[in-house]
Amino acid sequence: MAKGTGDEVFAGTINGTGALRVRVERDASDSVIARMVTMVEEASRTKAPTQLFIEKVEQRYSLGMVAATLAVFLVPLAFGADLTGALLRAMTFMIVASPCAVVLATMPPLLSAIANAGRHGVLVKSAVVMERLGQVDAVALDKTGTLTEGTPRVTDIRLLAGSGLDENALLTLAAAAEHPSEHPLARAVVDAARERGLALPAAADFGSAPGIGVTATVDGYAIAVGAPTRLLNGAVDPASVRAAALAEQLQDGGRTAVVVTADGRPIGVLGIADRLRPDAATTVMSLGALTGTAPMLFTGDNPRAATRLAAEAGITDVRAGLLPQDKVEAVRARERAGRKVLVIGDGVNDAPALAAAHTGIAMGRAGSDLALETADAVIVRDELAAVPVVVALSRRARGLVVQNLVIAAVFITALVVWDLAGTLPLPLGVLGHEGSTVIVGLNGLRLLRDGAWKRARAEAGA
Repeated sequence: MAKGTGDEVFAGTINGTGALRVRVERDASDSVIARMVTMVEEASRTKAPTQLFIEKVEQRYSLGMVAATLAVFLVPLAFGADLTGALLRAMTFMIVASPCAVVLATMPPLLSAIANAGRHGVLVKSAVVMERLGQVDAVALDKTGTLTEGTPRVTDIRLLAGSGLDENALLTLAAAAEHPSEHPLARAVVDAARERGLALPAAADFGSAPGIGVTATVDGYAIAVGAPTRLLNGAVDPASVRAAALAEQLQDGGRTAVVVTADGRPIGVLGIADRLRPDAATTVMSLGALTGTAPMLFTGDNPRAATRLAAEAGITDVRAGLLPQDKVEAVRARERAGRKVLVIGDGVNDAPALAAAHTGIAMGRAGSDLALETADAVIVRDELAAVPVVVALSRRARGLVVQNLVIAAVFITALVVWDLAGTLPLPLGVLGHEGSTVIVGLNGLRLLRDGAWKRARAEAGA
């Protein structure tokens, strides 16, 4: 994507030709790559709840095993058994009863799943998250930048009579006010101005209210750009009534309407449209099949545009016109009903809901810094279809954890019974103990193979 004067560029952006001067505004540790490296390091250090539970039990089990080993050694001696035989039996018991395979049962499958997901463009921030992804039974998706491609375009510019402006002047004021914002709709307005070759004046006193819009001082005017319901707020003056009517016309056509005001007076309305992601409908269907409940769409956009786009994606539960706190409440209402909600979003408006949800996933390409930091996982390649696959992969990892625990329990029980009820040779006991540990480890590493991702994709129907 081409960049111009005043644009923010990422570390690693390439200058094609000519001289370029760039101002460094952040420390190297704050770059996207550096943060992702930090997230991966943190993921490898975290322990899933199942692992923590096993380690807690293992501490008590180890104490009991030591006590049992002493009993296996001392009790036969008390009844006149041979010292060498009693010692050998006790040593064999201590080896075969050791919970090494149990301790290794959890982390290899989860870390393998994290590594496999990472190779396919999904950054899962911890083993805790990978385990929790498989538990979700409800999904809520944001609209702009998540269900849609996140590259909206200005399709309509409607002027209000008496504003004294033409289309270019209106677009210039709106784009100058939106320029500091990172919202996808703001970028659409700025891109429309640049396509017309308009020079954007500097904006001062910039402010952004999530779910409402932005404000700034441009050429001496107090400019506000945002949602009609928020900026007009039921005003009945002729300009506001006309602006509301224009916004309604655009919304009836499936567009997102954005009102522009100068010094509190409406001067125009912009119509913005975004395209549904090609994989959106398939993803919605896959998530519904995986969780057993129909996904929900929540957005700050107007109900008409949201409902029309949701119908294309196959979503019937639509919550529109929501502020960030409304999204949080919608998620919490689902969780109070006993659901474990997965929220998928990308913007600053979605960050509170991502934090409140059982698990949050952010779209990487268009995602805001706050959303990327808040989310539990990031779709780095911006492929929405990867979401149901990583959920299915998490469930496979959880299944392997259970498998490993069963394998470990069977080996330990069989070897202990053999040692106590019969005569288990020490070399065979060592072989059985180490063999079970190796089997459990290799079983968990199966998720490193590309075939595991393909099977998860098939299970997800993505």
